[in-house]
Amino acid sequence: MPQTARAGLFYGVGAYLLWGLSPLYWPLIHDTAATEVVAHRIIWSLVFVCLVLAVRRQWAFVRELRHQPRAVAALAAAGVAVAANWIMYIWAVNHDHLVESSLGYFMNPLIVVVLGVVVLHERMRRLQWVAVGIATLAVVVLTVDYGRPPWIALVLASSFSLYGLLKKQATIAPLESLGVETAALLLPALGYLAVITADGSGSIGRASPGQHALLVGAGVFTAIPLVLFGAAAQRIPLVTLGLLQYLNPTMQFAIGVFLRHEPFPASRLIGFVLVWIALLVFVVDGLRRTPPVEIEPGEVEPLVAEPV
Repeated sequence: MPQTARAGLFYGVGAYLLWGLSPLYWPLIHDTAATEVVAHRIIWSLVFVCLVLAVRRQWAFVRELRHQPRAVAALAAAGVAVAANWIMYIWAVNHDHLVESSLGYFMNPLIVVVLGVVVLHERMRRLQWVAVGIATLAVVVLTVDYGRPPWIALVLASSFSLYGLLKKQATIAPLESLGVETAALLLPALGYLAVITADGSGSIGRASPGQHALLVGAGVFTAIPLVLFGAAAQRIPLVTLGLLQYLNPTMQFAIGVFLRHEPFPASRLIGFVLVWIALLVFVVDGLRRTPPVEIEPGEVEPLVAEPV
C-alpha cells in the first residue's frame, strides 16, 4: 500500500473511531440539556475551526463565498440539519437509546438513496431497490418490537442524510464548510445561551469547572474527527471511506449492548439483521461498480458525509 494511502487509511480509521467513541463522552455532561450542549458545540467548534484556519492561513475561501450564494445557503441549511441531528443524538445517548441511535447510522446510506430519488429525481438500480425494500421490512419489524416506529433512528438517519445531501451541493472542503455551517448558527446559539443563562436554567456559572471544560471540549471533539475525515477523503478511494463509515454505528451498537446493557431482545435482533442484510446488498452493489467510479445520468451516486 502506498504511503499516502496508508496515511489516509490511518486518518479515516481515526475519524470513525472517535465518532464511534462519542457515546462515552456525552454522558459525562448528561446534566446539561441536549440543546445547550449543541449550542456550546456550535460555538466552540467554530472557535476551533477558526484557530486551525488561522494557523494554516486558509482564509481565501471566505472571498470566494461572496460569489457562491447558493453554496452558502446550502451550508446554512446543512447547519440546521446537523444541529437537529446533534440534539436528537445527544438526547438519545443520554436517555439510554444508544442501540436505536446506532440503527439510524446503519440506515443512513439507504435513506441517502431514497432522498436522491425523492429530491433529485434520480433512478435507483435493481439491487438498491432490493436493499431499500429489506430496510423497509426491518422498520416494520422494529415498529412491532418497540410498539412504536423507531422514530429516533428515523430522525437521525433522515436529518443526517439531508445534511449529506446539502453538503454535496456545496463543494467546499470539510473544515471550511464546517466553519460556514457553525458561523450560520452562531447567533442563534449565542442567543439561546444568553436566555437560559439569564433565567438561571443554563450551565454557565452554575456547573463545575470540569463540566465547563467538557462543554468547551465538545467543540474540539466535533472538529478533530472532521479534520481527520477530510485528510482521509483526499488520500483513499470513496469506496474505502464508504466501508469505514460502518465502523461508527458498529461501535455505538457494541457500547449500547455490552457496556450500557440496553435491552436487546431476539425480536429486535431480527430487525437489525434485516438492516445489516440490506446494507450488505447495498455494499455489494457499490463494489460491483468500482473501479472505475462512473455514475450514469440519472443514477444515484454513493454519498459519504461526515458523521457527527
